[in-house]
Amino acid sequence: MKSFGNKNYRIHFLRTPFNLGLKVAFTTCLFLSLTNFLLGQITVGAEAGYRYLPLLKDKRVAVVVNPTSKIGETHLLTYLAANEVKLQKIFALEHGIYGKEDAGAKVKDGVDPISGLPVISLYGSGKEPNANDLEDVDIIVFDIQDVGARFYTYISSLHYIMLACAKTNTELIVLDRPNPNGHIIDGPVLDLKHKSFVGMHPVPVLHGLTIGEYGLMINGEGWLGDQLVAPITVIPCGNYKVGQHYSLPVPPSPNLPNDKSILLYPHLCFFEGTNVSVGRGTTFPFQVFGAPHFKGYNFSFTPEPMFGAKSPKFKGRKCYGVDLRNYPASDLKGLNLNWLLEAYQSKSGNFFNNFFVKLAGVDYLQKAIEEGKSAKEISAMWNEDVARFKEMSSKYHLYQRKSNHGLKSGND
Repeated sequence: MKSFGNKNYRIHFLRTPFNLGLKVAFTTCLFLSLTNFLLGQITVGAEAGYRYLPLLKDKRVAVVVNPTSKIGETHLLTYLAANEVKLQKIFALEHGIYGKEDAGAKVKDGVDPISGLPVISLYGSGKEPNANDLEDVDIIVFDIQDVGARFYTYISSLHYIMLACAKTNTELIVLDRPNPNGHIIDGPVLDLKHKSFVGMHPVPVLHGLTIGEYGLMINGEGWLGDQLVAPITVIPCGNYKVGQHYSLPVPPSPNLPNDKSILLYPHLCFFEGTNVSVGRGTTFPFQVFGAPHFKGYNFSFTPEPMFGAKSPKFKGRKCYGVDLRNYPASDLKGLNLNWLLEAYQSKSGNFFNNFFVKLAGVDYLQKAIEEGKSAKEISAMWNEDVARFKEMSSKYHLYQRKSNHGLKSGND
């Protein structure tokens, strides 16, 4: 039995479908799913094999997976193989199928050495599967953990996969997973003139949807264009209300290693468009922020090359700033701008770079910060847009919401 090298990607994959190891994996997954459901614990879409395995029978199947595509300790590939699903290929998103690639680094095509399946990159020279990629595919199974932020690229990849499915009439099954930031709907709604791979749709920074609900919204709002509609089926989570706490069992990407980083990410990611570090190149990325030129701060950190951050901002230079590792991030009720405004007061040289507007999705956020507006004044600028989005997106809800999402932004 072999294991993938990344500790977060323990896929035990044996080539013979009827091998004892696969039978054990199948039995374990079935027992785990039933136990979790009966105990009232959250179950992810991948655990509901009884819902989607019949749809895969006698079909040629491609999968979109990464280290998060797991049922307990068993990877989805192992589970599908144990159920004699005819696997054709793997599509790889940002960070690759092993979760080893840096943010923004191109992912290469190749062959998975464990399963022997071809790996087609959707984060390299192209983002959309082409007709040749889908020629021998009847169904794509998508099982990727999202974090509920507009600039996290997995929802953009979902868009392009749906587009390819719509063009070729290839079925798509999305195995849904909880949104760890589902308790917040807030932030500027993207202006389509700033459309990019870190923001493709007119949604707030924090959209409050699961990735399955988001796919339904892409279809329902006609965002694929040319009246295209993807043949999509969402396998829902069980025992889940959007907004309830959900601790991710596997890091969704190299620089979101824990719950704290995942909860802080939507609020700190704006710093990626500035001359401020968010701690890439440390053991606590997206849990701090700072820069060498900051004055009056006792806390410091020094970014160094490491897994997931081969060339971090301010490499080898001591940065002074704010440590948020003990911040009660679960108490965040809206998009927090206070940290961004605090850092702007310590600016040196050009604070913003061209990436900031892509992340913000609007022109007015940078302008408002430069004009010295308060966090409360700035968040008021998008409240009406967020209210309209909430009404529109509610059509695609698959789950109850734990509480009503108010428009309070957390910047009061």
